[in-house]
Amino acid sequence: MKNILIVLGIILGIAVFAAGSGLFKKNKPDVVEIKKENEKIMDNKNVREIYFAGGCFWGTEHFFQQIRGVVGTEVGYANGNTQNPTYEEVVSHTTGFAETVKVKYDPEQVDLKLLIDLYFKTIDPTSKDQQGNDRGNQYRTGIYFTDKTDEAVVKGEVQKLAKNYSKPILVETIPLKNFYKAEDYHQDYLDKNPGGYCHIEPGLFEMAKKANPLPAKTTSYQKQDKKVLKEKLTAEQYNVTQENGTERPFQNEYWDETREGIYVDITTGEPLFVSTDKFESGCGWPSFSKPITKSLIDEKLDRSHGMDRVEVRSKTGDAHLGHVFTDGPKDKGGLRYCINSASLKFIPKAEMETKGYGKYLPLLDKK
Repeated sequence: MKNILIVLGIILGIAVFAAGSGLFKKNKPDVVEIKKENEKIMDNKNVREIYFAGGCFWGTEHFFQQIRGVVGTEVGYANGNTQNPTYEEVVSHTTGFAETVKVKYDPEQVDLKLLIDLYFKTIDPTSKDQQGNDRGNQYRTGIYFTDKTDEAVVKGEVQKLAKNYSKPILVETIPLKNFYKAEDYHQDYLDKNPGGYCHIEPGLFEMAKKANPLPAKTTSYQKQDKKVLKEKLTAEQYNVTQENGTERPFQNEYWDETREGIYVDITTGEPLFVSTDKFESGCGWPSFSKPITKSLIDEKLDRSHGMDRVEVRSKTGDAHLGHVFTDGPKDKGGLRYCINSASLKFIPKAEMETKGYGKYLPLLDKK
């Protein structure tokens, strides 16, 4: 009997140890796997937070959700004098809480000053405890910060706003004392109830969507692989640009082109010449007094065919373009860049904007 008790004791001890160590616990789902994408972004150490009280938090949250760079929002109750308030307690006007939206944003995408400026467009900053049809101290306006470095920015923007009003600005600019998340049915309310009440004019939501557009893409011109060019170019274009060929004079596309526009490298799309520098040389090939800038081309000594000439190649694409001679118009610098049409693509002035060359339009205004 004693031996049985000893065995049972050992078994019980092992069970207690296992339970305490978690060996018999069910594995919890991987938190990372169930997070939303924006929550992953919010975990980034560069993400910052700021709190906006702007009347009914349904509309204020929906407004900030439209802004590029805002990666998370949450509605709740801020800067009150109790703990874990309910909505019913807040609207009783006994807790001192303000309906507030916690805004998490990526400062590399959107600036705090822009967020504040956009917020101002959704409120009457001179109104006390009222926005739209909502009245009560829970609807007061305020910008609450958790980072001391934001204080100067917040107060500075409010001071600038004050210059536009004769009445006092009543927007609170104080540190966040406390914040409690509101009930689930308040979260993303206007997403779940598109026809729900909102004190913010609907057009402002569209304005918010457009207020912080993606920066214009900068075109990066790159040399293309010869296999790619073989498929992309005509046989003559490939021969000229990759095999240093020369097309026939007076039997090429641009020798007598007189329209305004820009000439780009056929292999990369990079702008090289403009029509204002083009002139009739009588040689049968497009002739230019100079490239847009000398940094776009390379000039190399060419001793082929028993002649000493200066070859012109595009610097980025390393495409053979033609040759440069010193018999050009004296009033234009005396040079003649004799360029194969097959190495170029002409973009007419009327199409430059739509095809991404709009910034070069001022070059066509030269006298």
